[in-house]
Amino acid sequence: MKRFSKVLIANRGEIAVRVIRGAQAQGYRTVAVYSDADAGALHVRNADEAVCIGPAPAKDSYLVIDKIIAAAKTSGADAIHPGYGFLSERADFAQAVQDAGLVFIGPDPVSINAMGNKSASKRLMLAADVPCVPGYQGDDQTDATLIDEAVKAGLPVMVKAAAGGGGRGMRLVHDEALLAEAIASARSEAANAFGSGQLLIEKAVIDARHVEIQVFGDRHGNVVHLGERDCSIQRRNQKVVEEAPSPAVDADLRKRMGAAAVAAAKAVNYVGAGTVEFLLAKDGAFYFLEMNTRLQVEHPVTELVYGVDLVAWQLKIAQGERLPMTQDEILENAFGHAIEVRLCSEDPRQNYLPQTGDVLLWDAPSGDGLRVDSYLETGRPISPHYDSMQAKLIAWGEDREAARTRLLKLVRDTALLGVASNKDYLAAILATDVFASGDFSTAFVGRHFSQDALAAAQPSARQWLLAAVALYLDDAQRLAAEHGLGSEMLGWHSSHESPVAFSLRWGSTDLAIEMQADGGKRFRATIGGDAVEIEISAMQPGAFRYLSEGVQGSARYARGRGDALWLMADGATECFIDRSYAPAETTAAGSDGRITAHSDGKIVAVLVQPGDTVTKGQTLAVLEAMKMEFQLAAPLAGVVEAVSVAAGDQVKARQLLVQMTPGD
Repeated sequence: MKRFSKVLIANRGEIAVRVIRGAQAQGYRTVAVYSDADAGALHVRNADEAVCIGPAPAKDSYLVIDKIIAAAKTSGADAIHPGYGFLSERADFAQAVQDAGLVFIGPDPVSINAMGNKSASKRLMLAADVPCVPGYQGDDQTDATLIDEAVKAGLPVMVKAAAGGGGRGMRLVHDEALLAEAIASARSEAANAFGSGQLLIEKAVIDARHVEIQVFGDRHGNVVHLGERDCSIQRRNQKVVEEAPSPAVDADLRKRMGAAAVAAAKAVNYVGAGTVEFLLAKDGAFYFLEMNTRLQVEHPVTELVYGVDLVAWQLKIAQGERLPMTQDEILENAFGHAIEVRLCSEDPRQNYLPQTGDVLLWDAPSGDGLRVDSYLETGRPISPHYDSMQAKLIAWGEDREAARTRLLKLVRDTALLGVASNKDYLAAILATDVFASGDFSTAFVGRHFSQDALAAAQPSARQWLLAAVALYLDDAQRLAAEHGLGSEMLGWHSSHESPVAFSLRWGSTDLAIEMQADGGKRFRATIGGDAVEIEISAMQPGAFRYLSEGVQGSARYARGRGDALWLMADGATECFIDRSYAPAETTAAGSDGRITAHSDGKIVAVLVQPGDTVTKGQTLAVLEAMKMEFQLAAPLAGVVEAVSVAAGDQVKARQLLVQMTPGD
């Protein structure tokens, strides 16, 4: 086995930061690769060396195998760690690394290939006596055969892409009459996402839990497991919350699932870190789903419970060493409970649309039992070219409730201002009685967090007033600094107090606030019929503490482009637009025919031109952001007055794309 001393990390973002940290702790020199968009990113600055590999789009940089190999050669790296995502589960990449005389820190190409196709891997697992969901995974891909096999399996069934994951190319079908449409739709989506339209059929296991087993193998024939992770809290088949151990798994079930996962890994001579995913039915039966041939996003919860460093293990195994612990030692070492949430730049109120922009403030607490894996930094942009996951917030406790309450406080106290995120949504999940009970399934989000309920949420009267107070204090502090005044002069008047008027917008709602400011520290206003009063007890730039209705609270704020005020207070993070000095509008917000970008991105297509008559809901343009395409529809019927962009243009969030004139 070839020895190595310098590791290139073929990835970006929080996983690149985490692998660099882990490799350096073991004494290795590290090399980062970066696109033009990531030139100043944290992983680049943390690595010992860094090599630019091309333009911002991943297809021109992070996904180009030849560029990764060339970067390793140029920097003198003798091993490559793929992280997760991008090229991590590409057998041709692992093979190219080995062919270049470098060490691939991961499984062999043959193992990746064996588990890379869901149909082929399922046939392997059946041969290895690993329990599998009943269904069809054959080569005959005609619609007639797939429909027939679905009926044989018994509806409801899952129609799934054989070559992919992440919820793409996956359809749940309850009605036989809808099978043909679901098959066509899944095949098309799978072909576009993974380059293969091959499908398989599986009996749907209703109200199941998603439980996965962490496995590890070495080149001496040893394979072990490090217990399970419960990943049942999902949205559209994508994980939101992960924890270890699972609330639904006892010692006996852990032993049986662990043995099945080890058998699965041995069936493909697996080396390195991998994860075998199972569906756990309500009756305790479990079924193989797939194997991820890489380090998982949620690996920190296993590390915290089992007291190990899985990246260090990967490096040891890649050097040809034996596993650091036996199976018995691993299980005896387990202690406590850990829970992780994925912090994403997406807006749950807008059907989870990805969000981009400049981070005005990033601040996550630290302390006992807390861990934050992130690459976010105040002042750095969130790019439209990559995934929406920005950080992982993790907490450990001696039991599940201790971990849950610790994580809930961590999430609530974390500040991300400047870009909309799912932070408050994550806190709401952790706070539910159902999650606290541990009794839930993959149906949790759909049952307890409907899109209608999320979209209907509005700021409270106190949040509106807190936004106005933040603007008042920010203006006052800026003026005091410019004129050399002390803090005691803020809000001082030589005569009686007079009202201060603000005009704020939140979403499509406009609100005029006439606020009484007494001495610059006591504020009163009537908002929506509710009388609200706030007293400031302490303040500093970008933050203040307040007393309202006998309760002390704190607020953090930042002002962004477009007169945006980002406010974290009263249990929520909101973005208000300060329109106090804006010219009057002739039409209500949201009804003026303006189509703007919801995030930074690239215009894929413009489907109209000036003079075109369009109907409400008609697609006018297509925007690509964070590896997804979004159709931008006409908010009303009318005539296209102006088109400000063309296909191929890079655009900024809130940039005007199309202007319409309302009509019949």
